[in-house]
Amino acid sequence: MKFSKPNFISVFISSIITIIFIVIFVITSISAYNQILWWVLFTSSIGIFIATFFFVKYAVEKFIYEKIRPIYKTIYHEKSPKGKKIKQSEINDNIISSVNQQVIKWAENNKEEIENLRKMEAYRREFLGNVSHELKTPIFNIQGYILTLLDGGMDDPSINKEYLLRTEKSINRMINIVQDLETISHLETGELKLKLTRFDIVSLVKEVFEFLEIIAKKRNITFHFDKDYDKPVLVLADKEKIRQVLTNLIDNSLKYGNDGGKTKVSFFDMDENILIEVTDNGIGVAQNDIPRLFERFFRTDKSRSREQGGTGLGLSIVKHIIEAHEQTVNVRSTLGFGTTFAFTLKKG
Repeated sequence: MKFSKPNFISVFISSIITIIFIVIFVITSISAYNQILWWVLFTSSIGIFIATFFFVKYAVEKFIYEKIRPIYKTIYHEKSPKGKKIKQSEINDNIISSVNQQVIKWAENNKEEIENLRKMEAYRREFLGNVSHELKTPIFNIQGYILTLLDGGMDDPSINKEYLLRTEKSINRMINIVQDLETISHLETGELKLKLTRFDIVSLVKEVFEFLEIIAKKRNITFHFDKDYDKPVLVLADKEKIRQVLTNLIDNSLKYGNDGGKTKVSFFDMDENILIEVTDNGIGVAQNDIPRLFERFFRTDKSRSREQGGTGLGLSIVKHIIEAHEQTVNVRSTLGFGTTFAFTLKKG
């Protein structure tokens, strides 16, 4: 066995014993008149010192070895492939140094993982708080409307229909939140499989324009392309999922657009991919908010979004769907001038 760290214990104990023998030796030497007796005492003291040193060293190292050996075996067992047995030579070769190195290596390898777990725990608490808050608002609204109707509002024609419509609106809001959460969960766990097909992205955008046309007219916002597209722009993707992406992005441009504003969709050839941009000339986004736009429940204008029925999950769904296609999505914006969301899809 080779040990380096515990030697100071042996030296310390041996030094004390040596000092005792030296004292005895000096006292004896003073009183000794015979030269032969003096040399006998001197050599005896040296022999006793050497024997004591090695005996104490062995005893201390044996004690530490027996304590450290089970720890080292546990570390080795956890790191080694199943079925591989530890060799005795690997244990005996400077075991304290090996244990120290293994612990340092474990700490370095797991430091990042521990930090990520802490971040995930903080994210989990924030996420649960957001879900609770988002569901609590429509639930309390529904409760208030129903209590009003039970307290006599049902008999008042000017109240009962209005409150029932408000109740329906709050219920739809809850359904949208649950459906969006379910969509994100499926995307994250990989349970939602993409059905890749070739289709014309221009035609799909026109369908989304028609679907949101009534909302756009209410807000006096017009839809248009950056130019006329006479030929199809083919992409390879899950058509229904990309429909959801376009719907969320264009609907977002309506929520944050200005009265009399415009929403423009553009396509760019990027060799193997097609770049799709959705641009508005609305209120824009502050630069410090841009990195958080794709977070769940994050809103730059909370009161405005809730008033218009947004769940705060739309952009997060967009990010997950595009990343599921192994593509990218990004945003650029200037406060007061508008926002552009851009994502890529593989050419069809």
